[in-house]
Amino acid sequence: MPLKIRNVRKVFDDKEIIKNFSFEVKEGEFVCLLGPSGCGKTTLLSMMGGFQKMTSGSITLDEQEIEGPSVDRGYVFQNYALFPWMNVRKNILYSLRMQKTPKAQQEARLKELLELAHLESHENKFPIQLSGGMQQRVAVLRALAGRPRILLMDEPLAAVDFQMREIMQNELGSLVRKAGTAVVMVTHDVSESVFLGDRVLVMQSNGGELLTDMKIELPRPRDRTDPQFKKYTNDLTDSLRKAFNYNQK
Repeated sequence: MPLKIRNVRKVFDDKEIIKNFSFEVKEGEFVCLLGPSGCGKTTLLSMMGGFQKMTSGSITLDEQEIEGPSVDRGYVFQNYALFPWMNVRKNILYSLRMQKTPKAQQEARLKELLELAHLESHENKFPIQLSGGMQQRVAVLRALAGRPRILLMDEPLAAVDFQMREIMQNELGSLVRKAGTAVVMVTHDVSESVFLGDRVLVMQSNGGELLTDMKIELPRPRDRTDPQFKKYTNDLTDSLRKAFNYNQK
């Protein structure tokens, strides 16, 4: 099992943002985090990435305590955070160059990743020359380049309009499944969580406790018009409403 979160608590300025939060992510599993704004989703993801310290509890990957950022955890930010002065090739290979990976291994990994995302003819383009979907794929490939045990994504489609969002959900889901890496993704979009996730966790505010842990048992590729898809969406929307009402108490 790659990732275990045990009784995690986070306090900011004497305010308890997250309290007693626990869950596990299985090998190759795609887990989505839903919840009202301010419930601690991004903070929790940041602690998994090693960018923030927890107040108490533990987060382990393959039984090793997470103490800081590492190549065993790939991270995709909301705005993709591609280096605008680097082309696709250099963006993808950035972490491997930092690790001083031998040149031949870098080239082999680059070829493998470009083929995985169907970007073979775009390796010399700069981010500004790419569509939003291509930028997304490059950001994911850069996170996957070091063969991380788990991929952490913070609302990677937040700024995308509705029509493009569904197309990019399709591409993202396909790319991650081909890579076979476990994923934890923060999202505000209920339908997106049902489309991409194997499990969806709903957090409530005033302490970021776990309200719902729902397994999505639908075949892939998923059909958004399937009545069962709509039922999952409705059930999670009800759960989010409860989380929001909790926040108003």
